[in-house]
Amino acid sequence: MDKATLGGLVLAIGGIFLGLMLEGGNIGQVLQPTAALIVIGGTLGAILIQYPLPVATSAFRRLAQVFVEPAQDAQSTIELLVKYANQARRDGIISLDKELASIREPFLRRALMLAVDGTDSQELRQIMELELDNKEEQEEKIPQLFESAGGFSPTIGIIGAVLGLIQVMQHLDKIDEVGKGIAVAFVATLYGVGAANLLLLPAAGKLKIRIRDEQIIREMTLEGVVSILEGMNPHMLEEKLLGFLTAAHEPAEAVEASNV
Repeated sequence: MDKATLGGLVLAIGGIFLGLMLEGGNIGQVLQPTAALIVIGGTLGAILIQYPLPVATSAFRRLAQVFVEPAQDAQSTIELLVKYANQARRDGIISLDKELASIREPFLRRALMLAVDGTDSQELRQIMELELDNKEEQEEKIPQLFESAGGFSPTIGIIGAVLGLIQVMQHLDKIDEVGKGIAVAFVATLYGVGAANLLLLPAAGKLKIRIRDEQIIREMTLEGVVSILEGMNPHMLEEKLLGFLTAAHEPAEAVEASNV
């Protein structure tokens, strides 16, 4: 699990509820299923109007990456590419054909397959860069969707508040209930603003970082396969690929150890 995301949620939500209780309130005052239904339903509807269903589906699948550390390890990818470079240098590029079935990462498998099939290094680079560009264009829509949702939800919350006030104004004869009704009406605004600033916009920001890290790994993979095809020395290849790495690509344990 991503400790930063979990810690941030605990701090944000805990701080809000602690402030509420210090002011004499209680959690029950802000638990309104009707307001939640208005905000969630309205925001989802607006997203589906703006974005095609495949994009929305892909974005919601990606949402789990906000809470979980990425499975793809840049350091392991470098070690694998260096291993393939040694094997190609010793037995020839054709020897990598038997490795293709065991490669799970589609981008690496396709690049190596083109290399094994005898594709020229420049042609291979052009083919895979086209795939990189297309994938990056598709992935850009994912954080954009959550940014859009972060813009919609506060407005939907205001709509919910207005609907609640309409109901209150229709019962002004029960003046003792008016104050309570107004408080309930504004819960929808709270949900809309809270969802935008505590979940949707932060999720968009973290997904941008996650997606960019994945793009860097793919760019590094392409450079590695092209270098293998061109016969680069494995040691030089390793040094070259290490230049792609940032602190974000280091294992969490290594980062924590370096900060001690």
